Amino acid sequence: MKVITRSIAVVAALLPGLVAAQTAPAPAPPTADDEYVETEPTSTEQGQTPLDQAFGPRDRATWIRETRRKAWQDTKWDVQARTFYLDRDKYDDSQSTAWALGGSVGLKTGYFRDRFALAATGYTSQRLYGPDDKDGTLLLAPGQEGYTVLGEAYGEVLLNDDTRLKLGRFGIDSPYINRNDARMTPNTFQALALQGLYGGENGAPEWRVGAGYFDKIKERNSDEFVNMAKDAGAPAWVKRGVYTLGANYKKGNFSGGAIYYHSNDIIGIFYTEGKYGIPLGDNWKLSLAAQYTDQDSAGDNLLRGADFSSRQWGGKAELGWKGALFTTGYTRASGGTNMQNPWSGYPGFTSVQVEDFNRNGEGAWLMRASYAFESVKGLSLYALYVDGSDPDSPTEYAKDEYNLNAQWAIAEGALKGLMMRVRYSHVKQKDPLSGDLDDIRLLVYYDPPSL
Repeated sequence: MKVITRSIAVVAALLPGLVAAQTAPAPAPPTADDEYVETEPTSTEQGQTPLDQAFGPRDRATWIRETRRKAWQDTKWDVQARTFYLDRDKYDDSQSTAWALGGSVGLKTGYFRDRFALAATGYTSQRLYGPDDKDGTLLLAPGQEGYTVLGEAYGEVLLNDDTRLKLGRFGIDSPYINRNDARMTPNTFQALALQGLYGGENGAPEWRVGAGYFDKIKERNSDEFVNMAKDAGAPAWVKRGVYTLGANYKKGNFSGGAIYYHSNDIIGIFYTEGKYGIPLGDNWKLSLAAQYTDQDSAGDNLLRGADFSSRQWGGKAELGWKGALFTTGYTRASGGTNMQNPWSGYPGFTSVQVEDFNRNGEGAWLMRASYAFESVKGLSLYALYVDGSDPDSPTEYAKDEYNLNAQWAIAEGALKGLMMRVRYSHVKQKDPLSGDLDDIRLLVYYDPPSL
């Protein structure tokens, strides 16, 4: 109860700002870029990137709009304010707590001579509350310190309407290298990336392709870019980047693809994913999905000093009815070592708010129900339960996780652009001491629609 009591106090502190915001002039209507107004229910967790949403914007209309701007007159500003409170009571009865305020300011020019654009984004996260002895929320830098960083600064070349080349520091989304934007600021990367989006109009097949080289990463609670090998856990003297190549095909209700990541002497990761939707009537739809990851040590084994391998497979079924979505899924990890997500969020179907359920020998079942209200646009709820088994390690134990989530992305009126979200997780660890974990998160994001 103590974590819930503290959270109520924080909500009370936020309310005056929300009431004041109601008196502001009504902003302009939202565009297709509005991130937090979902048009249909989804079971994708915050920070994850499905393969069919990799390599670019979520839809082709946004892609085309981004590639038809005129230099300075079409420069687009992107401003977002965030406040985030996180309180976690951990298995060992220690605590991580912080409340941060910050956000981002960015711009992207149109295309000079219809070919070349420039972009930059600055991020900040500053402490409102954060005892020094309760570090570890990842809302602030280590030591509960605030930070400000130029997270993006890049050039983009439009090779044609369907193909872009980026060079510099920027955010990108794919299953194992992505923004993992589930705290105050996202991961960004120093990289060279080629992205393509072909077809997809008027019922035509859609191809998404991506290739690149990633040299450095700025973790989500850091103001420094570090080498990808160091971030993965290799010794500080090791300098290795990551090469990646992938593609996804979508036609009608089918989507499938694969991507490979390779870091010399560090790790190789192969990931594949497929989805198929089955319409069952005017309001019913069944969707089936499968995924598989294979991870192996590479070259001189500089990550752990020895060979390792691991793999995980999973399946998921979803039944949608109007605004409701019912999901069940299963994953199983094996191969000798725990699965790794060295650079970003983990794409497993049973990876949820706290646990990834990807330890060697661990199997996990997921059950999830969500509902998007028709009467209050932008208001949605979900609850889920994951039942994990004992992993192979004799010093690790089975865990179960329960999540509750409520979100309101206001779609109209004076508060258009405001998103409020409450997330709660309880994890029960079945060790001899029966240790539990409680995690509560309060998020308020504001995207001024007029910019």
